Formats: sequence, C-alpha cells, structure tokens
Amino acid sequence: MRLLLINHYAGSPELGMEYRPYYLAREWVRQGHQVLTLAASHSHVRTTQPTKLGEKIDGISYCWYQTPKYEGNGLGRVRNIWSFCRQVSGDATALAREFRPDAVIASSTYPMDFWVARKVARLAKAKLVYEVHDLWPLSPIELSGMSPHHPFAMLCQKAENDAYRDADVVVSMLPKVHQHMASHGLDLKKLHIVPNGITLDEWEGESEALNAELTAHLATQRAAGRLVLGYAGSHGLPNALDVLLDAAKLLKNESVSIVLVGGGHEKERLQARVRDEGLTNVTMFSPIPKRQIPALLKGFDIAYIGWQRTPIYRFGIAPNKLMDYMMAERAVLHSVEAGNDPVAEAQAGLTVPPEDAQAVAEGVRRLAAMSAEERAAMGQRGRAFVLANHTYPVLAQQFINALQ
Repeated sequence: MRLLLINHYAGSPELGMEYRPYYLAREWVRQGHQVLTLAASHSHVRTTQPTKLGEKIDGISYCWYQTPKYEGNGLGRVRNIWSFCRQVSGDATALAREFRPDAVIASSTYPMDFWVARKVARLAKAKLVYEVHDLWPLSPIELSGMSPHHPFAMLCQKAENDAYRDADVVVSMLPKVHQHMASHGLDLKKLHIVPNGITLDEWEGESEALNAELTAHLATQRAAGRLVLGYAGSHGLPNALDVLLDAAKLLKNESVSIVLVGGGHEKERLQARVRDEGLTNVTMFSPIPKRQIPALLKGFDIAYIGWQRTPIYRFGIAPNKLMDYMMAERAVLHSVEAGNDPVAEAQAGLTVPPEDAQAVAEGVRRLAAMSAEERAAMGQRGRAFVLANHTYPVLAQQFINALQ
C-alpha cells in the first residue's frame, strides 16, 4: 500500500517532535508499505529543523516544504500554516500522478490540511483519512481563550466539519470523542481509536548515557538522601508547570528535589519564577536528545505530569510522555481531570486534581511515604499496561486495519 502522510509538524528521533508520524510510518515501512511524509521545514515543536528538501529516514521518504520561521501562536504561525498548505495543494496533481497513493492521511494538529489531502485523494482516487490529534478549534477556544467567532476558529470549524463529512476513515488518538464528532456530522462507523504509544527498540538494551550535568545533579540529590520528582517534556501553559512550582513552595522544607527537563515558550518565565521566588528545591535543565530519555527517567523516583483544568479533556488524553514514564517503570504523579486516566487504569501511580498545588504537594508526600518497593510495583504495572496496549507495531497495524 502507498501511504501519503501529510503532517505539518512531523519529526524524527534526530529532529525532535512530533514523533508519532515517524513511528507509525516506520512500522508501515517494515510491514512492506511505501510511505511519503509531507511536512514543513520549520516547526515550533522540533528541536532541530531539517536542512534538505527531501530525504529518506529509516525507509520513510520525507518532503520538507520551505515555510517561514515563527515563534509562539501568533500571526507568524498562521503564515507558516498557510504556506505549507498552499504549497502542498499546488503539488496535488503531481503527488497524485507520481506517487499514486492508495490512502492520503491528513494528520497535522490543525484541520485545514484536510482540504489539501482531499484534493490529492480525489485526484488519485485514494482512500481519504483524517487523523485527529487534538480537537480544533475546540482546543484553542478552551485552552487559550480564543473566541469561537475568531476568523481562525471559524476556519478550523469549517475544516473539521468537512473532514467528518468527507473522510472515508477518521482515526482519533483521543478515546472519548464520539459524541463531539457525531454532533459535527461524523458517521461513527468511520471512527477508529488509535492512541499514542512507544517503540520497543528505544527501551531494549542499553540507552544512550545521560549528559554529565544531569547525571551529576541526580547523583548529588540521591547522595543527599533526597527523593527526586522529575518532569520531562514541553514547558507550555497546557503542562501546568506553575502548579508544580506552587507545590514546590509547599515542599521547600522537605527532602524532595524537583527536576524539570525540556524547553518551550514558557520556560524563561518559569525559570524567572524559580529564581525570584527562591525555589532552591527546583532545578531546570535544557532539552536532551530523545535517546537519553530512558536514562533520565531511571534517575527519577516519581515522574510528574500535570494538566490544566479544562472541559476539553472530557474527550480524553493521549500524552506521549506518560507512555515514556510508564515504560521507565516510574511511579507517576498525575494531576488531571479527564475522560480517561491511564495512570489510574494501570494502577501505575497516584492521580490528584488539576490546578491544585496543595493536592500535588500532598500527592508527593503520599508517594514519598511509600517504600521503594511499593513505588517499583506501581512502575512495573505501568510498563505492563503499555506493553499490552501501546506499542507502535500494534498501533500501526490497528491503523492499517482501519484503512481496510
């Protein structure tokens, strides 16, 4: 099968997020399918931007469309989206004629790439697939306060409605979307749930050694008898790291060391909070290569993930970092209120309410009071849960089954 995957933000282990398009495509290639991924040359979620117009990565063909650089979520990002969609649309005839896809997958976070995918699919007489990462425009409306009448929100809503009406198959990472999608015109017979997951080869054998700075810091905390609570991932508003810093204030006199690793548009402000508020129990580090993540997580006693309190999570959550935490066999402190909770389902840690620093601090205390063996048992249950439900060979086959 020839699969044309349109994902504006597609990355790879070397380039950085998004990882899901790479891992699914790699499995499809291993299954004997041919994959061409179309992505933008500049993405705010990548650590490194590609330097070539086209290349092959692990058997996956990539075409990088030259798009303008931008920062944040303003007009620059809109121009970047417009540039990518316009260029791919302009290549629709050539893509249909030369690549001859059997299926065209619209998979960018925003829904406007569906129009481009539909154009290619119709020209190629291919199956048309809409993959949902987040619900747009509902996400920017509920998470960022965008008005439903904002022109960008209205554009997203038109694209989402068209996708539910015209797609042959809809794949969602979020598990509780049925009512929302049906209310916007989707025939639920088209819907398939394929969540996020992990790739086994990153967790087999020895992982890449952690950089010296982090290794030294973690060793120092352990030598001092401190419990290490860690967070690894993006530093953005949806990650609710302010709540973790508020909890750090409540834990200042306790033997807990908090480590935050990653980047993002909120990082400088969070660093200023740590400095200005004298949070000596919090240390922040730069992003590290994905290959070092297993070694980093092994250095945590407790892995933290937090969310804002927002109604949009009623549709469910599918965070990559949570899969990593569970594969590393870490006890997880999960600050969330959502339609699903993998931590509770797997009995892999402790769930507390979101946006509640007191609850987070109390959750840390409860986990710290447990024996190392009790926390290890939580971690083992989490890993078993992921291995049973969230490995990319399984997920990639589920996706192909949906197409057939």
